[in-house]
Order: sequence, then structure tokens, then C-alpha cells
Amino acid sequence: MNDNKVSIGLIQLQCGIDIVQNVSKTVDKIKEAAEKGAQIICLQELFNAQYFPQTVTVDAYAIAEPLDSETIRSLAQLAKDLEVVLIVPVYEKAGRGHYYNSAVVFDADGSYLGTTRKNHIPDGPQYHEKYYFTPGNTGYPIYKTRYGTIGIGICWDEWFPEVARILALQGADILFYPSAIGSEPDHPEVSTRKSWEKAISAHGISNGVFVAAVNRVGQENDMTFYGGSFISNPLGEIIQFLDHEEGILIQDIDLQEIDSARNLLQFMRDRRPDTYGLLLQQEAFQDRGVHLNHNLKKNVLT
Repeated sequence: MNDNKVSIGLIQLQCGIDIVQNVSKTVDKIKEAAEKGAQIICLQELFNAQYFPQTVTVDAYAIAEPLDSETIRSLAQLAKDLEVVLIVPVYEKAGRGHYYNSAVVFDADGSYLGTTRKNHIPDGPQYHEKYYFTPGNTGYPIYKTRYGTIGIGICWDEWFPEVARILALQGADILFYPSAIGSEPDHPEVSTRKSWEKAISAHGISNGVFVAAVNRVGQENDMTFYGGSFISNPLGEIIQFLDHEEGILIQDIDLQEIDSARNLLQFMRDRRPDTYGLLLQQEAFQDRGVHLNHNLKKNVLT
């Protein structure tokens, strides 16, 4: 067996209003993916429910569940039975009135490896996530699974290059991005799909890693989710994708490609963290830049 070869499975589905049915449908697809050889399987963001942050209502808090819920325990057992690594994004109830957008990771023996909680919480028309989710407090953990070392960024996290870099620096070979992204209600003429695909696959280039992004698909109330789940290689090339339909994406990858990409593009060698201090500051950078530019001109002239 080649330890560098890994088979990834992404499950792209449309969610209905019945949570029990959504879970049952997903379980069937997990089993199908495993039968087809998938070793690491990732579900879409908030996999068991329709995307409730379209509106603001206290009733939606009832969807959240603790990490020891029957659903989560049954998926841990499924990971063990199928000998697959399973990434399960859920609406987590951490305590009374305390909720996170989370992804739980189970190894191929069913053991719990940890939870990533979404760090960047968006807020905009029909993406009212700040009402429902506390910003994550788990940082950016990586998980050393039976089949490889992985990192996770949840939806809005995936747009931020800092997240990908931190995960890669810690040793992640594959970045998984469970997502729920689709139409922009205030800009109905705009599709972000290509921008989404380019931004995320570019993380593969700058960090020399594989990227696996999984999205939901279909109409849910006033939003249409465009699917487009994909896997890209360490040079940012899309090697397989799904379109606007439900389905399972399974792709074999060779982790040795990471060595080849990093030996070609030496971003890790040439990075200069000692010069990146501005990234840790919250000032208005435009004003600060004008000030710095003025001082520079003054110093040069004198």
C-alpha cells in the first residue's frame, strides 16, 4: 500500500425541511462513497438542515445539538464501521444559549479527533450568521488521521489566506472547506462561483497543498446554492468538480505532489514573517499607509 495515495470523497446534496430525512440521505451517500473507495469523506456545512441564517428567528436555535447527540454518535459509529475519516459540519450547542458553527472529525476507527469551530462569521442579506454563531475559539487545529493530515476552514473561513497558511504551516496536506454559498440577494445578477473557486484553489498554490471544497446545492426558500464542489492540486489546478446537481465526488490524490510543488515554488522557504507585523494590527490601513508614505518621503528628502 502506498501511504501517499489518498481517496477523498465530497458529498454535495440538497437539503429538505425534514432533518431526519436529510441525515438518512447523507448516511446513504456516505456508505456509497465508502463503497467506491473514499477514505476521507467531508459533508457540506450545516449538513443536516436547510440554511436557516437566511432569516433571523429564535426558533432556529432549536436545530443546534450537542456533540454527544444521537446523530453525532451514530456518525462516529459509521466512521468506525466503514473505516473512513469523517468530517461532520453541524450547528453545535455548546451550552445554554451558546452556539457554534462547527465541524467534528472522526478517525477511521470512530475515535473523536476534535472539533473546528468557524472563526470568521459573516453578516449580510440572507447570510445572518452573527445572530446564530459565536466566533470560534478552537483556533486552527490540524488532524492527523489514518489517511493523512488535514485542516478545516468552514465557509467564510475559506476566503481568508491567513487560515490556509496557518493550517499548512502546522502540517496539513489537505485543506477541507465545507460550505454553504449561493445566490447574493442584493446582487441577483452576480454569481460568486468562479471567484469562490479561484480564491480557494489559490490557497493550494501559495501553500503547496490539496484543497477539497464541498458546497450544498439547490433551492432553499429564497436562496439557490450553486454546488460546484471541487478538488484542486498543489498547483491550484481543478482536478475534479461537480456542477449544479447532487452527487458524490471521489478523487484519488498523491501526497507526493506536495513535495514537487513546494520544491518548484519555494513560498515556505522565502516567506518573511518578521516583516508581516501590519497583519496583526486593526488600524485603518489606508490612513496608516498615507501617514507612512508621508514620513518616508520626508525622510528621503532630508
